[in-house]
Amino acid sequence: MFNLLDNIREPKDINNMSLKSLEELSVEIRKFLINSVSKTGGHLASNLGVVELTLSLFKNFDFTKDKIVWDVGHQSYVYKILTGRKDRFNTLRKYGGISGFPKAWESEYDFFDTGHSSTSISAALGMARARDIKGETNKVIAVIGDGALTGGMALEALNDAGYRKTDIIVIINDNGMSISKNVGGLASYLNKFRSEPGYNKLKSDINYTLRNSEFGSTIADSIGKIKDSLKQLVVPSMLFEDMGWKYLGPINGHDIKELNFILSKAKELKRPVIIHTITQKGKGYELAEGNPNKFHAIGPFNLGNGEVTIKKEVTYSKAFSDAMVDIGEKRNDLVAITAAMPDGTGLKEFSKKYPNRFFDVGIAEQHAVTLAGGIAKEGLRPVFAVYSTFLQRAYDQVLHDVCIQRLPVVFAIDRSGLVGEDGETHQGIFDISYLSHIPNLNIITPKCTSEIYPMLEFALSQNEPIAIRYPRGADGKTDFIPLESFSLGKWETLNEGKDFAIIAAGKMVDFAMQAKDILVKQGYNPTVINATFIKPIDTKLIDALIEKNTMIFTMEDNVIRGGFGETILSYISKINSSIKVTTFGFNDDFVPHGDVDILYKKYRLDPQSISEQIIYNIK
Repeated sequence: MFNLLDNIREPKDINNMSLKSLEELSVEIRKFLINSVSKTGGHLASNLGVVELTLSLFKNFDFTKDKIVWDVGHQSYVYKILTGRKDRFNTLRKYGGISGFPKAWESEYDFFDTGHSSTSISAALGMARARDIKGETNKVIAVIGDGALTGGMALEALNDAGYRKTDIIVIINDNGMSISKNVGGLASYLNKFRSEPGYNKLKSDINYTLRNSEFGSTIADSIGKIKDSLKQLVVPSMLFEDMGWKYLGPINGHDIKELNFILSKAKELKRPVIIHTITQKGKGYELAEGNPNKFHAIGPFNLGNGEVTIKKEVTYSKAFSDAMVDIGEKRNDLVAITAAMPDGTGLKEFSKKYPNRFFDVGIAEQHAVTLAGGIAKEGLRPVFAVYSTFLQRAYDQVLHDVCIQRLPVVFAIDRSGLVGEDGETHQGIFDISYLSHIPNLNIITPKCTSEIYPMLEFALSQNEPIAIRYPRGADGKTDFIPLESFSLGKWETLNEGKDFAIIAAGKMVDFAMQAKDILVKQGYNPTVINATFIKPIDTKLIDALIEKNTMIFTMEDNVIRGGFGETILSYISKINSSIKVTTFGFNDDFVPHGDVDILYKKYRLDPQSISEQIIYNIK
């Protein structure tokens, strides 16, 4: 089907290809990507934007020796295809299949695992420093999106490398977007470079003309010292070069000839080099070009119209979105904050209706938390909407800048629990553990989407920090009657039984009710409790269970270590150590990518497995 692509078995097959063949190969790769991702789902738009860049990297570097780190890593599909994984692409993001991110266990060509933004330069710099210590000579490259440069870690690494003059190449893949449109001063700075084609064309034309003659070449060498002064006059600011980096660009990231020229020159330099490439997110697929947000990460879709082939449901993110918009109309003090995720977190509609009370700070979760603290200090009510996995990046700010001062910040923690196909780096199974031990911070969780609205109202009524954690997706199989009001630390009994008690939190309440139905058929009648509050726990209800000498099972979509179940176990053991408590959650391990239903079964946390384990424990 693909004349060139089907014949590539390893990276060296690209080395001897002509410019024309590489351009033809880029067309084949785009066709393969669009067709494949339409079946599996995945990160499409970003990968369509780096086809020529990836081919040029293989043309100029030997990745059996040289090393590359892809920032975030969701734009590494082309790299995976060209490093022997094309025939397995139908397993992309499926359990047991290839990951949507670089994984060292998956290929010898994946040199560093990535999944969170802004990490590539630090990792690549570490690899370069290790190379120098060992006396080796290979090149180390980091490919980072322009949106990732808003992350403080990237700027810290740029500062370090520039100061010590480490031999490293950083390629900025500048498509003007992260997931949504980029924001902030650095994005504006890069846009100035985008809008200065005159300088870059002038530089390129003069250099080309002079280099075509011996006399001209001499002149070109002589005016090298003048070039930087000219650049200072034409370009508004020289941030990168002032930090100690050699800046090359901006260049057309879809022009293989130009990319090859620049990369070949960069290889010769023994210092920090930044190559600024301009690319188009979604290039080659008209629907993705027109709506790169939608095709950043998308499920299986129809090739003809780009529509995702899933049924429409009210998700937790949509319920949160609607609640924010409605409450925002009633409360002028409600402020919304996101870290480059207005679409994913459901804040897009709020941003349209209340633009003066909405702040997208870019990929800067640490800043977002402390910003929220400052807003709360002045009497307003900030809500920071963030994915569970990304809030990990701001742990110190949550503890130090919000909770110590007991500031009324609401953390709307989306994608708690399993998220599925994005795998280890994105599963939200640690937030209970890393938040519940922080003083002054309470944690509440809904059992269904209809509880998001009253829960948000409750959170905004509190005068201290509070986190609302909720899962990805929509409601489960149980038809719940939602709670309309909440009392701090009070739980809800959903089924009054006599044999033992199941205490579940969040998404797991649905699983607990399904397990209860299975157990009833086996002759057991359990009490099922919805632990609306993960912190504080309902000590009165637990005391009543202890008094009855009730065996207790806890369920959570979090790791057991430091989780909700261990909190209950700790409390009970101090009162009556003879009470048997069994905790169900994820073991001390990272959960791989795959369909969430498959993963819950693998870790024996689905309703059937839970019921089987309960029966085993009570016999």
